[in-house]
Formats: sequence, C-alpha cells, structure tokens
Amino acid sequence: DDPPWPLLGLPRVVGNVNDLQKVLTAYNSNANGFTFCTGSLGVNINNDLVTMAQQFSNRVNFIHLRNVSRNYNGDFRETYHLEGEIDLFKIVKEFLLEQKRRINNGRKDFRMPMRPDHGHLLFPDQDRNGIYPGYSLVGRLKGLAELRGLEEGIIRSIF
Repeated sequence: DDPPWPLLGLPRVVGNVNDLQKVLTAYNSNANGFTFCTGSLGVNINNDLVTMAQQFSNRVNFIHLRNVSRNYNGDFRETYHLEGEIDLFKIVKEFLLEQKRRINNGRKDFRMPMRPDHGHLLFPDQDRNGIYPGYSLVGRLKGLAELRGLEEGIIRSIF
C-alpha cells in the first residue's frame, strides 16, 4: 500500500512488520510472498527496512526500489535512488544473498526481479506531454543505471 496508512478514508492492508507477518502466516507457502517496496514501506519512519528485508527475504517475489526522506509527522518526499534515508546498499545486498541461498537450496524461484520506482523528471522528459505521469523515461533509466551499478558492485564484492 502506498502510502501505508489510511488515505481518503480507505484502510490499508500492509504497512509494517506486523501486517507483513499476518499476510505471510495466513498461508505458509513460498507462493505466498510479496513485493518489497522500499518507497511504500520506507515512508513510515518506524519501519526498519534493512531488518525487514533480512526477516522476510525468503518470501519476497519482487523488489521495487526507490528512496525517500521523511520525518516523524508522516511527511515524505521521494529522492534520487541513491540518496535519501533508505539504505538501499544493505537492502539490495540482503536480497542478493537471498538469491544465492535460493540457488543453493535448489529453489526454482531464485530470481528476485527488481525495478526502480518513479524517476525524477529530467530535462529530456519535459517534452513528453505527460504520456506516463509520475514515470519519467529518462529519470527511471537513470535510477535503473544507478541500481544496476549498486547491484554489480555488491556482487563483485561478496561473490
């Protein structure tokens, strides 16, 4: 849920570690997993995303990466992928270690696809007339390049 608190009177299902635990214990199966969204979970300043990634990595099926700055009032703002308060290095490292564990355990679902979330509106995207509001092409490609560089650096340092 993005953001992970009630919005316009609509309740949210998942926003913290207790909510995730409830969903995962409802049916104990690797097929019962979730998308780990660092933006949605990260806007709650009380969520420790590194610990959550370590605790739930075996049930994550997809990784959605972005970064935010936030405060205790619930205010947040999206930042560039490698800036902000979310430690994407430690989170991505945990998920790469989980992929290695899955391979070692013979899991066929070892791949954990990841993608960047909202890219910042960069100059070349300004003339696209809002074709993809909130999803700038060049900004997302910049974020993807940063995240792939982060991933490759982690892989080379630990494997």
